[in-house]
Formats: sequence, C-alpha cells, structure tokens
Amino acid sequence: MTFDMILRGGEVVTAHRRFAADIAVHDGQIAQIGDISGSATREIDAHGKLILPGGVDVHAHIEQMSGMGLMNADTWETATRSAAYGGTTTVVSFAAQAKGQRLRDAVGDYAALAARGAMIDHAFHIIVADPSVPHLEDDLAELAAAGHRSIKLFTTYNIGVDDATILRVMGAAKASGALVCVHAENDAILSHAKANLLARGMIAPKHHALSHPRLAEVEAVERMCRFAEYMAQPVMLFHISCAESLDAVRRAKARGAPVWAETCPHYLLSTMDVLDRDGVEGAKWMCSPPQRNAADVEALWGGLSDGTLDLVSSDHAPYRFDETGKLSVGPNPTFPQIANGMPGLETRMPLMFDAYQRRGLPLEQMVAQCCTRPAQLHGLIAKGRIEVGADADLVIWDPVMCVTYGADDLHDNVGYNPWEGHSVTGWPEVVIARGVVIVDGSNCVAEPGQGQWCARPMLGVGLG
Repeated sequence: MTFDMILRGGEVVTAHRRFAADIAVHDGQIAQIGDISGSATREIDAHGKLILPGGVDVHAHIEQMSGMGLMNADTWETATRSAAYGGTTTVVSFAAQAKGQRLRDAVGDYAALAARGAMIDHAFHIIVADPSVPHLEDDLAELAAAGHRSIKLFTTYNIGVDDATILRVMGAAKASGALVCVHAENDAILSHAKANLLARGMIAPKHHALSHPRLAEVEAVERMCRFAEYMAQPVMLFHISCAESLDAVRRAKARGAPVWAETCPHYLLSTMDVLDRDGVEGAKWMCSPPQRNAADVEALWGGLSDGTLDLVSSDHAPYRFDETGKLSVGPNPTFPQIANGMPGLETRMPLMFDAYQRRGLPLEQMVAQCCTRPAQLHGLIAKGRIEVGADADLVIWDPVMCVTYGADDLHDNVGYNPWEGHSVTGWPEVVIARGVVIVDGSNCVAEPGQGQWCARPMLGVGLG
C-alpha cells in the first residue's frame, strides 16, 4: 500500500505507553502503526527521536477584546503560528459576547476571524457576559447542537455574572449537553483587597499578587464545586493556582461532584517573585489569578501526579509591553491599569516536556495532561492520541536538544518572552497537522486559514 507519509523508526509516546513503531498517514488520519512495509509519498526518518501527539491547548485568548477594552496582541494567524512552533496542533479559544450581543452572533464573528487566519485546528468556548440578551437559552441550544460544546463564565471583573445567572446557564448547558468552564474568584474579596492596597499607595505590579488573595479563589472554587454538585452539571475549573483550591477540587471529586480542573505552566514553574522588578517591568508577568508561592507550586505538581488536576493549558493572553497593551494608560500605570495575561501557546509544550522529566514524572503523564486528556474532556474526539483512525496530528521531538529562551524569540505578536533565560531540554522539530507538515525545523510552512474548526458533537469522555 502507498501512504501519504510514513514516520520511520521513532519511539512513540502515548498517554499509556512508549514503544518503537513506524506510523503511516493517509487522508489526514493515522492509517497504520507498527512495522510498516509499504511506501509513501514522503518518508521522515525519526530514529533517535520521540513521536508525541500534537499538543491540545484548551484555554487561549486569541484576537479577543479584553474586559478593559483592549484588543490582545495576537491575531489568529500570529497566535496559531506560534502554537505550531511549540508543538500544539489544536487550540480552543474564546468567542466573547459583547454587551447586548446575541451569542450566535458572537460565535459567528469569531468563527469568521479564525476561518481567515487559523493555521491549526480550533474550537471555541462561548463566553456569556450579558445574560440579559434575548434568546440566551435558544442560542446556547442551537450552538451546542452545531458542535459548540463549552461555555465560559466569570465570577468577577466587569463581565462577571451573579450566582443566579450561573445556575441558569448551568441549567441551559445541562439541557444542551455542554460543559461549563469557570474563572472562579470572589469579586467582593478582590474589590476589597484592591481598595485597601490603593489606599496605602501600594500600586506596583508586585502588589497585583496581594490584590488577588488566595481566599478569593478558594471561596469561588468551593462554591462552583457545590453548584456543579447541586445541578449535576459538568464544570471545568480554570487555572487553579493554590493549594487550598486544589484541596477543594480533591474533596469535590471524592464526593462524586462532576468537576474537573486545570492549571498552567506559570503556576507550576514560577512564583509571585517574578512580579517584583524595577519600575513596571513586572507587568509582563501579571496574570489572574497571580502566581503564588513555592509551597503552592509543589502542591500543584502533587495534584497533577494524583489526578486531582486533569490537564495543563496555557491561558495564552497576550499583551505587548507598550502603549497598545500593558502600558495603554502611559509609562507608569498602577497595577489595576495593567492588562492581565502572558503569552503561552508556544512555550507550554516545551516547558512541560522538560519539567515532567526534571521531576522524574513519565512523559506518558505529560502526554495525558497536555494532549489526550484535554481533547477527551473537551469533546475533541479525533485529537490528542496516536491511534489508527485519529487525526494525524504528530510531533517529532528531539529529546536531548537544549534551548535557552531569549528576550523576544517567540513567533507571536507579543514582543517579549516571559521565559527569557529559562532552559529546556527536548524540542519539537517537526510538527504535522492532519497529515501535513506545518513546521519543519525553523520553518513554518502552514498557511493562514489552513486550520479547521472542530465540531464537538458530544461531551468529552467521562463528562456525560
């Protein structure tokens, strides 16, 4: 048989095992795995290399207006190009509802942007920010039936919704077979902490961490766990950052509550000390929730090891360190005037490939939590796995290549790398999406619009 592509001689790493095998690709899917005797239009020598599934990043903000009224730095083209260079082949971003906008129109607007620019496959979480618009439940049902199976809610900021609305949306999601994702922090605690800091003249980026007390996260995470339990509605808790929130998720899971949780590289590999820099330089590392302390870092790694945390996403939220982004109000902003977020699409997979090994954790676990589990939980049924019939999203890794990140060496539109000076061992050399090479060494050969929207016809494995 003649295939479109054969990867020969590599060591395959899945969520469950490692083994030597060839992989044959045909019509964008994995056709055979094993000792393959056929020929192919293109053959790639993978001897001495590892073959992993393409990364699945289920939390990214792309070409999205922030709650502060700032457009983030990346277009769909720049963000997905960056993701591809980092070994990610599928991303779930946000379709953010504007005030007064119907949900179906919000999704249509973002889908049009992605169709023109996306270089990798993608899906959307629907952000419900204005529950007063007409036909909310009708639109959610219609969108879910069309394959949009996740909804995002905030419990804080100017797009936060109240408890009654959360229960209302959970009910609509349950009726439509959709997942509810939540940014969980207590708005009243955040407002109280911020006001106290500003009254005391504590306005620097380093004070951002103090403006988000850990108890604000803990309270909201515990409340969302109880809501999920009460409604029997699956909930994904975004960006868990501290030990007490982790414990809340662990207890909820032990009770049988339908909750899942993620964390991010910046909570696993850094602490709030990154904000303590001269002037407003620390603004580059501001995100919400903020980085915590060393004990939280260790707790989160424990949560990944024992399964309390299900996956690692980037929470890619890019803003340039200039007047278009972090410094939009001028060169000396106070911390509440600084856009929150960091780039992460390109760095997530290399950071985690390196970090899991440094901690003596198996690469199979890294694949599970960065590729397979994100795809399963978010209904991306053809993604995140190396199996016959799955999409041929494959990444060839050089397991010994060492790279030290520079000041501005990413392929996004952000202009800085928050991991400058950080070294990783293990590097994605060749990235294949649906059987087509999109990154070959230092060259991205994908085209804008090449990525496809992924309909999610049902809730993910274990959710419904």
